[in-house]
Amino acid sequence: MNVLVVGSGGREHAILWKLAQSPKVEKLYCAPGNGGTAQLAVNVPIPVHDFAALAQFVKEEGIDLTVVGPEGPLLAGIVDFFQQRSLPIFGPSAKAAMIEGSKSFAKCLMKRYGIPTARYESFIDYQSALAYVKEQAVPIVIKADGLAAGKGVVIAGTQEEAQEALYQIMQGSEFGQAGSRVIVEEYMSGEELTLLAFVDGETVKPMITSQDHKAVYDGGKGPNTGGMGSYAPVPHLSGKLVDEVVETIVKPTAAGMVKEGIPFCGVLYTGLMITEEGPKVVEFNARFGDPETQAVLPLLETDLADIFIAAINGELSSIDIAWKRESAVCVVMAAPGYPGKYPKGAVIEGIGAETDGQVVFHAGTKQTEQGLVTDGGRVLGVTGIAGSLAEARDAAYAAADRISFEGKHYRTDIAASGLRK
Repeated sequence: MNVLVVGSGGREHAILWKLAQSPKVEKLYCAPGNGGTAQLAVNVPIPVHDFAALAQFVKEEGIDLTVVGPEGPLLAGIVDFFQQRSLPIFGPSAKAAMIEGSKSFAKCLMKRYGIPTARYESFIDYQSALAYVKEQAVPIVIKADGLAAGKGVVIAGTQEEAQEALYQIMQGSEFGQAGSRVIVEEYMSGEELTLLAFVDGETVKPMITSQDHKAVYDGGKGPNTGGMGSYAPVPHLSGKLVDEVVETIVKPTAAGMVKEGIPFCGVLYTGLMITEEGPKVVEFNARFGDPETQAVLPLLETDLADIFIAAINGELSSIDIAWKRESAVCVVMAAPGYPGKYPKGAVIEGIGAETDGQVVFHAGTKQTEQGLVTDGGRVLGVTGIAGSLAEARDAAYAAADRISFEGKHYRTDIAASGLRK
C-alpha cells in the first residue's frame, strides 16, 4: 500500500511512524509534513485545504489510502470530496466532524441521547450571555463554539474573569468566527481523562486511556495550550470505569449519530471529567488527539493500516485490537512565548542520540540550510516507552534534556499525577 497522511504536526508524525511499521505499507507520503516526517515519508508541498490538488496527487501517485490528521480539513469536507471521487480516505464526513466543529451541536446531540455532560446554555447575543453569566456562581466555564486550536476555553474563577473572557471572545473576536457563539457551562470538578476510539458507524473499538496536560506551566498553571504533554495508559483508572465510559458515552454517541443520519467513521476523541456523579463529557473531537497520539500509538500492537482499512470498509467489528503492556510519556518542547507570540528559526540540536524506548516526534520543525530549525509553537513531542510509567517518564525527560534550541520550554511534571495515585 501507498499511504498519504494529511497534516504537518506531531500527531501526523506519530501516525506515519506507526504506519511505517506495517509490512503492508510500501511508501508513505505526508502533505505538507515537517522536518521530521521527511525522515519517514516523502513530504508533498500541498496545503491541507487544497482538496483538488491532494486528490490529483493521490490519483497520479496511486495512493491506496489517505489518512487525515487535523480537524480543519475534516470540517471543510475533505472526506466527502475524496469519497465523491471513490478515493479511500480515513476520517469522518464534514457533517459528522461537527461533533468537534460546534460545541452547541455536540451539546444538543448529548442532550437528545442522554449522554452525561455539564449543564450549559448557548448564546449568540453578547448582552444575553453577559446577563446570564452575572447570575451564575463561579468558577464557570466559557467556551468559544467553534474551532480555536484547543485554546478557546476559559475557566473563570471570578465574575470579573468570566465577564472579561466573554467580552474577549464575543466582542474582541479573540478566536474570530469561532467565538460568534459561546457556550457557558457549569464548572465540573474531578480528574480529566481522554479516551480515543476507532469508530465505524455503531462499532466502537476503544484505545487505551490517556491524560493530556493543557496548561503551559507546571502544576496546571498559566494559559491553555494545544497540549504540553500526555501519558498512557492512566494507571489509577479501572477497567470497570473505562467500560462505563464506553457503554454510557461512546457507544450511545456513535449510535446517536447513526440515528441522526450522520454516521461517524474515524477516530472519536472523548474528553472526560471523572466527577463524583461519574464520568461526564467535557468535549468531543473528530480525530486523533495531539499530543495524546504520541503516547497512545507507540503502545498499539495491531497493524494500524489494517485498522484504517477495516474501518473504511465497514469491517471494524471483525478486527481485534491489541495493546502492549507498557507505558508511554510524551513531553512537548515548546518555543518561548507559546501559546502567545513566539519566534521561529532557532536551530535545534541534540536529536539523534535516542535509545530504545525513546522517540522524538516533530511538530513545528523544518529543514533548512542551517539544519533543523523551529517552525511552530509546539516544536517537538519527546516520547519515552517502558515497562512502567516511572521508567517511561525518565526516558522521555532524558531525551528532552539532550535536545536544545534557544528559549526551549517544557513542563517538568508530565505524568506526575499518574505516579502520585
